[in-house]
Amino acid sequence: MRLGVKTLALVVLFSATGISYAGNVGPDEVKLVDGKIAMSLTGSNGDAAKGRDIFINRKQGNCLACHVNKEISEQAFHGKVGPPLDGVAGRWDEAELRAILVNSKKVLGEETIMPSFYRLINGTRTMKKFKGKTILSAEQVEDVLAYLKTLKEE
Repeated sequence: MRLGVKTLALVVLFSATGISYAGNVGPDEVKLVDGKIAMSLTGSNGDAAKGRDIFINRKQGNCLACHVNKEISEQAFHGKVGPPLDGVAGRWDEAELRAILVNSKKVLGEETIMPSFYRLINGTRTMKKFKGKTILSAEQVEDVLAYLKTLKEE
């Protein structure tokens, strides 16, 4: 689905009101506003259980390669390159977390090793199989986001 310029302008205009995209938005159509993406990429909320599976999957999200997450203690080899994700939902709001997942380079800085999971261009360390492709689909991003939102301080 491709949005026209007028439609995209309305999407950005209404982002603060919580109005969602009508359907999947392509990676080249997603716009960050003040370091946030307020609207769902799919027009609906993700599934936290699916998001957890993507989060731990070494061939999809692979979040544990860089982040510690005590909630997933049954998984071995948590990385310590990125910040711990315990309590991440208390540190960033939904729109900020979505923006980090979609385009970490823009939000965290080009020097971050965290990949941008919903961009076609992902920096110099991109695996060949991901060049010109997104790492995760819009639905998968929303699923991971739904899972991250469950990670609150105890």
